[in-house]
Amino acid sequence: MDDKTKTELEAAAFRRLVQHLQERTDVQNIDMMNLAGFCRNCLSRWYREASEERGVAVTDPAAREIVYGMPYDVWKAKHQAEASPDKKAAFEQNKPKD
Repeated sequence: MDDKTKTELEAAAFRRLVQHLQERTDVQNIDMMNLAGFCRNCLSRWYREASEERGVAVTDPAAREIVYGMPYDVWKAKHQAEASPDKKAAFEQNKPKD
């Protein structure tokens, strides 16, 4: 497979992942973090970091809007539920160490 095709396939997979996460608003970020070790915020940070590596300025709010499909504050107000004490405890136990 040539590099151009590989990049196109990776981009298509990324767009499908973002679309899936935008459709599955019932899946909370804390659940993603506890199960997979990443969430929508991580994905948007990776997007911003990749843009910076290429000399393209993308702010955190702009990257989050790409991933969430709307401003982050709007998404939180519409879809984010309060995490249970058990979920919060699991997150604290398993959160990545910087």
